[in-house]
Amino acid sequence: MKRQSLSSYEGLQKNVRKLKTPEIEIFQNQYPDKAYTISLDLPEFTCICPKTGLPDFARIEIIYSPDKYCIELKSLKMYTIFFRNLGIFHEFLVNKMLEDFTGACNPRWAKITAVFNPRGGITTTVSREYKK
Repeated sequence: MKRQSLSSYEGLQKNVRKLKTPEIEIFQNQYPDKAYTISLDLPEFTCICPKTGLPDFARIEIIYSPDKYCIELKSLKMYTIFFRNLGIFHEFLVNKMLEDFTGACNPRWAKITAVFNPRGGITTTVSREYKK
């Protein structure tokens, strides 16, 4: 069996960490002295496969424990819509989202999990966690 060359993917995502995304807005947490969690479920997330140009569909779950700030939901929705027409690998998407999310609200703890619909009989699940 011939192994696919890495060069066929080379350069497709080299600037993903510098990608300018919409701002995720925050508001002041009125209970910063309490440890609690917020769960956000985004069941209709879409982006584009950078290799094929075909759409990818996913359910994204964000769980976090706010510290001084909470995430404003409309801005989070606008943030996620940004990816709708963007070619991005699943792995890079979750890493980029977590970096942007934690950069916005600096939570005590956060985890983002993306479960992508099957493609070619394979379901991809990518998770990443952040802890102060």
